[in-house]
Amino acid sequence: MSGHGDPIRMTARKSAALSGVAEVPGDKSISHRALILGALSVGTTKITGLLEGQDVLDTAKAMAAFGAGVTREGAGAWTVEGVGVGGFAEPAEVIDCGNSGTGVRLIMGAMATSPITATFTGDASLRKRPMGRVTDPLALFGARAYGRAGGRLPMTVVGAAEPVPVTYATPMASAQVKSAVLLAGLNAPGQTVVIEKTATRDHTERMLRGFGAEVSVEATPEGNRITLTGQPELRGQTVAVPRDPSSAAFPVCAALIVPGSDILVPGVSQNPTRNGLFLTLREMGADISFENEREEGGEPVADLRVRFSELTGIEVPAARAASQIDEYPVLAAVAACARGTTVMRGVHELRVKESDRIDAMARGLEACGVTVEEDDDTLIVHGLGPDGVPGGATVATHIDHRIAMSFLVLGLAARAPISVDDGSPIATSFPVFEPLMRGLGAGIVREG
Repeated sequence: MSGHGDPIRMTARKSAALSGVAEVPGDKSISHRALILGALSVGTTKITGLLEGQDVLDTAKAMAAFGAGVTREGAGAWTVEGVGVGGFAEPAEVIDCGNSGTGVRLIMGAMATSPITATFTGDASLRKRPMGRVTDPLALFGARAYGRAGGRLPMTVVGAAEPVPVTYATPMASAQVKSAVLLAGLNAPGQTVVIEKTATRDHTERMLRGFGAEVSVEATPEGNRITLTGQPELRGQTVAVPRDPSSAAFPVCAALIVPGSDILVPGVSQNPTRNGLFLTLREMGADISFENEREEGGEPVADLRVRFSELTGIEVPAARAASQIDEYPVLAAVAACARGTTVMRGVHELRVKESDRIDAMARGLEACGVTVEEDDDTLIVHGLGPDGVPGGATVATHIDHRIAMSFLVLGLAARAPISVDDGSPIATSFPVFEPLMRGLGAGIVREG
């Protein structure tokens, strides 16, 4: 059962050609960070295009609980009255981050170097996810964390009264870990350094600079060395949130596998740490063109023109994993409709997302008649070509929005309908998924 309501069974049926304009919501990663950095700034931050999915709304509520003034002015338009670096107040209630691993980990980092205590929880899915990857480096600053066995929520974090700067080499490619350490470093004296062997999404570094922090990035033999000078005075900013490439992935992939489709997805972020899926799809033969390339809110964006394509399986470069980690589930669905085999390596991080996404996709694809192989770090999909996926299954989503949407996309091209046992988690990241997809002509309905 979803942590945000009763399960919603949904079904996708073979669709006629998709057409029209898909205006996907604002970027979730940037929305979280805009709220948090606005709360840590002096003065007013004005945000437009904020994603109003449940994950981001939970972060907004959390910032208010730490003492910031958070106000919704209109659709996607929010203001944050900040309390400044080190100005968080101790929250009176438990901080419920719902389904959001990004939200909880970044907020833990933001409060870990202030002398306050906060308790965090989340829905059933989030309570299964490991927090040690964040609390371990936060302990180096002087913070302490007390949680369930295995470093899981609910968890109480006691912030460091006298934080010290940290140099930390991330043991896995994780923008959440990197960002948590950088946010903690804001209220530590001196310089905090993060070394990441594999580059991950850099929204935090970009936005920190935009709010007035001193952040440098140096390429070294060990990887990117990111240095933050602590205790800056951040100033409130105006933030225009670009459209989310992870949400855009679903209408883009649907158009590629439904014959005759031709859609436009405007204003999608093309941040090079986030655009791996689009590069992969083009290598598979996808007809995707990038139009009206420009910059908005410090992020490169483009309008995507996408047409149905007969795709061919490829071996996806493992080095690309970090730039498309959230898109592997829908890529696996697309791979089922390609000719030949698609090999995805270096994807162990999928094991510790909202669900074990390698297992969830493998079992779901098998139920739909697709042959897959997997190991701890690899997913291999043997494609059946256009109109080759039998479908006709009900897939378990494991309270995971991306698993739900990926199989609904696949159902639009399968011979028989594909259902998901619970589509309610979709609201956490893409609250307008259903009307947007139906507006393009997709046959997606709620059952019961």
